[in-house]
Amino acid sequence: MNTKYINFIKQTFDFPQKEFKLNDNNELLFHKVDLMQLIKEHGTPLRFTYLPQISKNIQRSKKWFHKAIKNNNYKGTYNYCYCTKSSHFKHVLEEALKNDIHIETSSAFDLNIVQNLKREGKINDDTYVICNGFKRAKYIDNIADLINSGHKNCIPIIDNYKELELLEEKIGKQFQIGIRIASEEEPNYEFYTSRLGIGYKDIINFYQNKIRGNKQFSLKMLHFYINTGIKDNVHYWNELNKCLNIYIELKKLCPIIDSLNIGGGFPIKNSLAFKYDYEYMVDEIIKRIKKACDTAHVDTPHIFTEFGSFTVGESGGNIYEVLYQKQQNDREKWNMINSSFITTLPDSWAINKQFVMLPINQWQETYERVLLGGLTCDSDDYYNIDQHIDAIYLPKYDDNKALYIGFFNTGAYQETIGGYGGLQHCLIPQPKHIIINEDKNGKQSIIVFREEQNHNDFLEILGY
Repeated sequence: MNTKYINFIKQTFDFPQKEFKLNDNNELLFHKVDLMQLIKEHGTPLRFTYLPQISKNIQRSKKWFHKAIKNNNYKGTYNYCYCTKSSHFKHVLEEALKNDIHIETSSAFDLNIVQNLKREGKINDDTYVICNGFKRAKYIDNIADLINSGHKNCIPIIDNYKELELLEEKIGKQFQIGIRIASEEEPNYEFYTSRLGIGYKDIINFYQNKIRGNKQFSLKMLHFYINTGIKDNVHYWNELNKCLNIYIELKKLCPIIDSLNIGGGFPIKNSLAFKYDYEYMVDEIIKRIKKACDTAHVDTPHIFTEFGSFTVGESGGNIYEVLYQKQQNDREKWNMINSSFITTLPDSWAINKQFVMLPINQWQETYERVLLGGLTCDSDDYYNIDQHIDAIYLPKYDDNKALYIGFFNTGAYQETIGGYGGLQHCLIPQPKHIIINEDKNGKQSIIVFREEQNHNDFLEILGY
């Protein structure tokens, strides 16, 4: 019988895959990174960022859009923006910016990062800085400072009526703006309409009463965002069509508007069974935009996207050791990891986010069904949503053999949601964080970004 874990995976999924392979010792490689070697050198728990994947995903998206634009004879450019809220780390921004991209911000301190990047020559005045989000006073001030300093391509996206008045007061020169549509959510969502942006029925009146005729600012962009991302379903296409109707109506009233920001990101791989036809979706989006504009006899807009998770998500991973197995009843075995899901993978706890989960070693052992538990005393500190739907299968636990597991494509949001570098639930320390890079010949290099938190870090924060 094929009872080994490696047989189970190969019978259940298409394996190996592009980023997941086994070496000669039947230990897992991730983008050719020897994970067992990382464990030997750095221990666990361990957080890593594999920088080359950031550039790979940006270039993939550019290729899809440029191909669709060419194939559909689309008269407009494509502009890739990185949504910084997904990961603000300097090493992430610097890797992304190697690819001739632009930036989308969401709060005041984002603009301080932008100013820092400008001083270091990573971006310049031609880089688009798309300022989204609800804007408090400091955010308004920082946007004004950037525009007043000569950054012509800083475009604040108007989220509510008051913002336009505040920006007008603070900015001393002509500037461009965008308007965010308050899109309608999927029928099973907790509310009908996004709290962000301006409703479909109000946008035309807002333009006519507050924007048209004002010489200080001009309408550059319409921003369209779906919270659930770009999906091939009725809801997404319906909302896109409604957005295009608004864009066309605005274009006829305001000929200088020339850009459409199709926010809401691409999904990333969350299981070995993941399937998504990115190229088809891009081609279909471009095709529908062109058809709508051609039918209405208006010029097609320049396309902006602001991908966050797609940019950085697949660059990240977390490695844990199974410390102990607890048999709580005749059906449930708990594999206890040497960290916490609540603190290191908060999305898995807060919104049932699914990640690729695989063992690093022991692939030749028989497998068993288990639950995964974290170290905190919170009953919600567990993970049971992986590629096997509601069950987790891992190599059989043996006290005499170390078992390591990895969670992959965790590079977006986890640090900011979990409070990176700060207090953690039950004072579980933040893991060591390393950065993996490659030169043009594929030679890998590793640096330690942060050591694991220690008791002094916590005591200082707590005032002891």
